[in-house]
Amino acid sequence: MDRNGTGAHETGGDKEARRASARHALRREVPSTVALLAGRKDFAAMRRYATFAFHDHAVYLREMEDLLRSLSSQGVHTTVALFDPDAYAEFCAEVRLDPDLPASRTRYTADVAGLGATLPYAGEPIEQLVPALIGEAERHAALDRATELLAASGRDPDTGEDRGRAAYVRASQALIQLVEASGPGTHHVVCSVAVDGSSLVAVLHAACGEDGLVHLRESEALVFCSVLGAGIATGSRGGIVARSTPGPIDRPAAPGDDRAPDVVRGWTLHDRWLRPLTEAEVFAAYCTDADTGDLVPPEHGVDYRPGIELPAPEGEW
Repeated sequence: MDRNGTGAHETGGDKEARRASARHALRREVPSTVALLAGRKDFAAMRRYATFAFHDHAVYLREMEDLLRSLSSQGVHTTVALFDPDAYAEFCAEVRLDPDLPASRTRYTADVAGLGATLPYAGEPIEQLVPALIGEAERHAALDRATELLAASGRDPDTGEDRGRAAYVRASQALIQLVEASGPGTHHVVCSVAVDGSSLVAVLHAACGEDGLVHLRESEALVFCSVLGAGIATGSRGGIVARSTPGPIDRPAAPGDDRAPDVVRGWTLHDRWLRPLTEAEVFAAYCTDADTGDLVPPEHGVDYRPGIELPAPEGEW
């Protein structure tokens, strides 16, 4: 009889099964990080290593998708990061690891890749995961660069005010004014700032209710205001385009709804504040291919309107 008085006798096989079950349960509590070679160029760069077993990017992505789904089916919380071959080579040189070893790739993923732009895996197909991960990396890079520019702004020599913080606050005020002025509905807002020969871009989705309250994602607002603030702090060229869908924000448009068309408005950075664009300027900005400069046909059912005047905050910059 056992100590519980049941008369049951646990065999060696029972003990091993119980331990395996405990290990499996414990495995679900250990998070996992998977670093993904999202682009063909990065994938090609890794093929120079003999221990990298893949030769086709599409096959590689499918295998990674199967791995992610397997981890998810086991209840393992998995974070997906980008694998950067150049950063990997630098990491291996710095810590004196052989880059042609699987253990080195594992070390890089744990020590470096997982600290950059990441997304939690939620079971989405690889075709959705890859662009989402690239977009997250671009936001991460834009935030890092904008934060550097804000920090380098220094202090006002007369007042001692932190100019970077002041620029961020000014950008926040501009964003709230812009969304409120655009009226009830949902708003897709894109900010682009040209700094040191490169472009910083931030995208934000916001909504304004009938009560005038503005709803937005804090993470998106952080990147947006940092990028716009960097443009304000450095006096750089930049602009904003907002596409608004009027209507209630608590329910999507149903087929047959007689809602107003989408409205596109624009602003440009001028004297460290937003100056509204004319209707012609908005049309030209929205209907021009950014890469080629060619005109793009206007979208059906979209109104192109001038930007709205936004009162600048009081006080000198």
